[in-house]
Amino acid sequence: MRRIAVPADLKLFAQEFSRAGFACWFVGGAVRDSLLGHAAADWDAATDARPEDVMKLFRTVIPTGVQHGTVTVRWRSRMVETTTFRVDGEYRDGRRPESVRFTDDLVQDLSRRDFTINGMAVDPASGELVDPHGGMADLQAGVVRAIGDARARFDEDGLRPLRAIRFACRFGFSIEQATFAAIPATLEKFRRVSAERVREELSKILLSAEPSTGIGLLERSLLLP
Repeated sequence: MRRIAVPADLKLFAQEFSRAGFACWFVGGAVRDSLLGHAAADWDAATDARPEDVMKLFRTVIPTGVQHGTVTVRWRSRMVETTTFRVDGEYRDGRRPESVRFTDDLVQDLSRRDFTINGMAVDPASGELVDPHGGMADLQAGVVRAIGDARARFDEDGLRPLRAIRFACRFGFSIEQATFAAIPATLEKFRRVSAERVREELSKILLSAEPSTGIGLLERSLLLP
C-alpha cells in the first residue's frame, strides 16, 4: 500500500475532527502531486462533519460555499478548503450542481470527482491511500482518465475537458481514448463556462513545458475554435 507523508500541522488539523468524533481525509490535487513527488501547496480536506459542525470546531472559518458543503478553515499559516462528503444533484448550468446530498461515505464522495488521478484520498494519521478508481495506476501509466462515464463527467462541468488537456500538458500525460473522444460531444456545455475560467486554464496550458502539445489537443478536440 502506497503511503503519503502528510505535513505535521495538517495531521494536527485532522486530529481536531477525530477528537470530535468525525473523519477527516485529504483529497484532490495535493494527494496527486505528493504521489508524483511534487511539492503540494494547497491541501483540501473532506469530512463527514457537516459545515455547521466544522464552523464550531475552529476559530476562523469562512463560509465559502456552504450550500455545497464547503467552508475554508484558517489553520495556523494555511487556508484549508474543507468539504462535507457529498453526492451531487443535477448540473443545469454546466458548472455546479443545483443541489447536493451529504453522505458519510468517502468513496461516494470520491466518485463525483473529475479524473481518477484526482479521485484519491489519504488518511492523515497513517498516510494510507484510498484509491477506488485506479488513480495510482493511471499516475504510473501517465494517463488522464475520467471517473466513470466521460460524457457524463463533461456534461456536469463544461470546464473539465479543458482541465483534462491542462493536466496532460502539465504532467506530460496522454488522455485516455474514451475520455478524449467524449469532448466534442460536450462542447455546448463548454461554451457556458465563463471567459475568466477558460482564460485561467488556457494560461496554464500555454505556460506548460510543451504548450504546442496543448494547442494540438485543443485543435483535435474541437475546443480551440
